[in-house]
Amino acid sequence: MADPSSRGDPKVIAAWCLYDWANSAFNTLVVTFVYSTYFAQTFADDPGRGTALWSRGIIVSAVIVAVVAPFAGVLADRGDRRKYLFSCTLVCCLMTAALTFVHPGQVHAALIAIVLFVVANVAFEIGLVFYNSFLPNIVSEDRIGRVSSYGWGLGYAGGLVCLALALPFATLDPPLLGISSVDGFNVRVTNLLVGAWFLVFSVPFFLLVRDSDVYRPRSDIGTAFVDLRQTFSHLCRHRQIRRFLVARLIYNDGLVTIFAFGGIYAAGTFGFTLSEVIVFGIALNVVAGAGAWIFGSVDDRLGGKTTVMISLVFLALSTVLAAFASDRFWLWVAGVGIGFFLGPTQSASRSLMGRFVPKQHESEFFGFFAFSGKVTAFTGPLLLGVLSDVYSQRVGVFSVTLFFIVGGALLMTVDEHEGLHGGAR
Repeated sequence: MADPSSRGDPKVIAAWCLYDWANSAFNTLVVTFVYSTYFAQTFADDPGRGTALWSRGIIVSAVIVAVVAPFAGVLADRGDRRKYLFSCTLVCCLMTAALTFVHPGQVHAALIAIVLFVVANVAFEIGLVFYNSFLPNIVSEDRIGRVSSYGWGLGYAGGLVCLALALPFATLDPPLLGISSVDGFNVRVTNLLVGAWFLVFSVPFFLLVRDSDVYRPRSDIGTAFVDLRQTFSHLCRHRQIRRFLVARLIYNDGLVTIFAFGGIYAAGTFGFTLSEVIVFGIALNVVAGAGAWIFGSVDDRLGGKTTVMISLVFLALSTVLAAFASDRFWLWVAGVGIGFFLGPTQSASRSLMGRFVPKQHESEFFGFFAFSGKVTAFTGPLLLGVLSDVYSQRVGVFSVTLFFIVGGALLMTVDEHEGLHGGAR
């Protein structure tokens, strides 16, 4: 675990939260709004086909993360979590920057772009295993919900600011600083901004947030298999963690799908231009950050389970509204609703897991937390991609509500009090 002397240190907490500010640029610009929309519109013959291709990149990423995350967790709990996190951060930044130089006119351009994106996305997601596992170590249990929400809120703010900085490059004619717009280079260059942003703002984390010097002996891949089996055995004995992870396995599929296809849906069905998609993304990040911050105190007062349940109800309703929206006004209303409750769902899920996990096994259990978020994460994008290709994007978006409804029903079976007792530190 992290150095106990740093627990509750405002500087350490601030540095931990700032990493959310740093990494959210990747999720906001690459996965959700700018690059995903650009790819769907330019790397295929039509937006429906582009949506299907992008969904395959999301699917492959999810499968790889589901396989790797549990092993990453058991290795990290034997030491060097910061080093693993730094490696993941660096790989994500470099692969994201490389997307700048792949244009639609190249041979196998779509394949090259998808491969680079998959590597970047896997590095990003595996990095979160190590990053999230620090949360129970830097703050006391009675403040874990607020600190988790501060991270998510700051993350949305970071994504917002980076998105605003990208706007003059991607939408002005001529683009800012005289950058060429040939083959959409002015849009692709925003990937350089994302890579630099992520790398620079992650530095305080690596300077201030430290691991403890006390660890079990280092592990190789062979012993990692043994450790993984033992961790799975421990997980099976924590009934409420198991139930929570199964519920999250379902509702997180809906979150992944919303993130991956929000901008694509706005452009493909409602004719949003790239600049309008970016403005839409800015607005959603504003309300998402507000939602995460507002619900932080709710999380600590009412518990993570209640916070997630409230959020899932409104996410389902807002997604139905988005699917049946008759015009842009109602899409905006639905988007604001989705944005506001995305933050609390993610933040409260992380804080609930942080309260449940056994002491000194944070990375191992957060490895399974990542696993639960990815092992079936291909189903949402796959379903939306297929339905968009065969029927329409509206039908694809409507299918997302199923994941929120089923996941919420499963979450109702979780006994939060028992889970807290089992994970007491």
